[in-house]
Amino acid sequence: MRLTVFWQRMADHFGARYADTFARDHVMSDLGGRTVHEALDAGWEAKDVWRVVCATMDVPDEKR
Repeated sequence: MRLTVFWQRMADHFGARYADTFARDHVMSDLGGRTVHEALDAGWEAKDVWRVVCATMDVPDEKR
């Protein structure tokens, strides 16, 4: 998954303004105690980060 697709999905689910705030502030244990930004900066694949976001935040199947 390209980062542009990842960020579009984040914006579609959380809203354009809140997506970056969520990605910067919400620490998830399934990302090793990292935020979305930290996980991406640490080399995680965008598709894997998206899967964790979906599981953690109960993203509906049609948006996954």
